Amino acid sequence: MALTERDKIELLNISRTTVESYLHGKSIPSFEVNSPALKQKRGAFVSLHKGWVLRGCIGVIVPEKLLYETVIDMSVASATQDPRFPSVEAPEIPEIIIEISALTPLNKVQDITEIEVGRHGLFIVKGLHRGLLLPQVAVEHGFDRDTFLDQTCLKAGLPSGSWKDGAEIYVFGAEVFNEGDFNSGGSG
Repeated sequence: MALTERDKIELLNISRTTVESYLHGKSIPSFEVNSPALKQKRGAFVSLHKGWVLRGCIGVIVPEKLLYETVIDMSVASATQDPRFPSVEAPEIPEIIIEISALTPLNKVQDITEIEVGRHGLFIVKGLHRGLLLPQVAVEHGFDRDTFLDQTCLKAGLPSGSWKDGAEIYVFGAEVFNEGDFNSGGSG
């Protein structure tokens, strides 16, 4: 079920309210959600940008909770648990732009020609290594298919080209939207 513009704005507002409440030491409020699209179990990533530079990004690919609940959890996690960055601090909140990627289910690839750069995200599994790149990453960096596969391997802690040798490759889609799309908050 695709998200409407209203659904996207609601998710962005939920995310911003969650981050603001959490970083100010307040309880995260209960959200009354009526949209059936927000009550489906879906994976999602929440990315926080400061001046369009990544400040935190955490998500889940396997849907365990309702979409809006996943966004709540990932909003806190992206602000405080991304090991690549120090936790976001309350004074930074006005400069933060929130982006949400609501994911479609994973589909295993039989042939790499099934991968559509710009449409698909990648999830690569080989042994204990796992790496994921969202669809927008390939577009933002101008990756072709092979480079996208190589970069996903590197994200998994594998050498480039590992996708050619026994790795499981999965694709997924994502509805990607940010506060700048709607001017509903942040500095975008």
